[in-house]
Amino acid sequence: MSKLYDAYIASYRMDRPSWDEYLKAAGDLYNSPQLQGLAQYEQHLKINRLQHIRSVAYLSFLVSRKLGLDYVSTARAATMHDLFYYDWRHNDMSHRPHGYRHPHTALKNAYYLCGTLNKKEKDIIRKHMWPLTLVPPKYPEAWVVTSMDKYCATIELLYSMNENYRKRFHALTGIGGAQ
Repeated sequence: MSKLYDAYIASYRMDRPSWDEYLKAAGDLYNSPQLQGLAQYEQHLKINRLQHIRSVAYLSFLVSRKLGLDYVSTARAATMHDLFYYDWRHNDMSHRPHGYRHPHTALKNAYYLCGTLNKKEKDIIRKHMWPLTLVPPKYPEAWVVTSMDKYCATIELLYSMNENYRKRFHALTGIGGAQ
């Protein structure tokens, strides 16, 4: 298995020393009621939004730290990249087209949660859906989050759509189902 996939599995267990380091950077956000409440929303079929955010943020934190980037801003912005409080699958025209619009909604909600954001955090949240957000990310930290978001979404869809993969995944994580 690759180190990146191992880290993805670890994002479910939250049992590695690196998880404590991630929490030092973004634990105030991750543990907030606003973030914890996202567990009620489906993100990628059988994976809820909080778990998706946790995986993206944790992997983005690890990769940014490994690359010598601003891992604190990366962790914080990745923790808020999908900070929206609705189920985009509901037949509500205000959520359309979701892929293009939700970064703006997440950015607005991140301001409500934090009060202020630095320029990297804004760029990360605003452009994490590139290439749907026509302007590409400006900072390497934003490229990391964009990449990890797509990596995690791919694994989550595989998990959701393939029962054999799901069984192997549960064996690796020690978790009986998606959180």
